[in-house]
Amino acid sequence: MSDRISNILSELERLYPDARPALHFQNPYQLLVAVILSAQCTDVKVNMVTPALFDAYPDAAALAAAEPEDVEPYIKTCGIYRNKARNLVMTARALVSLYGGEVPADHEKLTELPGVGRKTANVVMSCAFGADAIAVDTHVFRVSNRLGLADAGDVLKTEQQLMENIPKSKWSLAHHWIIFHGRRVCAARRPACESCTLSSWCEYAQGNPKGKK
Repeated sequence: MSDRISNILSELERLYPDARPALHFQNPYQLLVAVILSAQCTDVKVNMVTPALFDAYPDAAALAAAEPEDVEPYIKTCGIYRNKARNLVMTARALVSLYGGEVPADHEKLTELPGVGRKTANVVMSCAFGADAIAVDTHVFRVSNRLGLADAGDVLKTEQQLMENIPKSKWSLAHHWIIFHGRRVCAARRPACESCTLSSWCEYAQGNPKGKK
């Protein structure tokens, strides 16, 4: 790990010592549902709809017994809600039929579930099961490439490079640090470079081409 990356990670840790998941959940089932709902939707909006959804469908068995059109009214404000309702019901049925209604603590098995990609599986593995993982959402993709923690044009390569450049023991923490920085400082349209304490190590702030993607 270069001194530059080490400095960035140390400063992120200083800035966001309490960084943690923004989604509200009490168990792996609730987290899996919430992350599926978060696609193209804010965590704030997801947190607004999940209490009623979990009251109606408290576990995978209850959700598996529903039809997608039963679920749609609960999640209508989350965007692409018809696809999400179908994925939630199909995922719940897979959990019941394959895993006794429990969410598997296995990345490959998670990605085989309807509506679950690498990012969702990484979040569940990290936040529900304590595994070391980096989930690359829009914030992580943008901020990590701007900072120069990665130099990639797609999500998968960004994840691979972050895993190479960040010590494994810090993967999950760094994921949350980067998200917090993207929300509070390094906004998509107007990054606050003039007030950012990472600017002296940041490729974007220094005007280097690799940070200008």
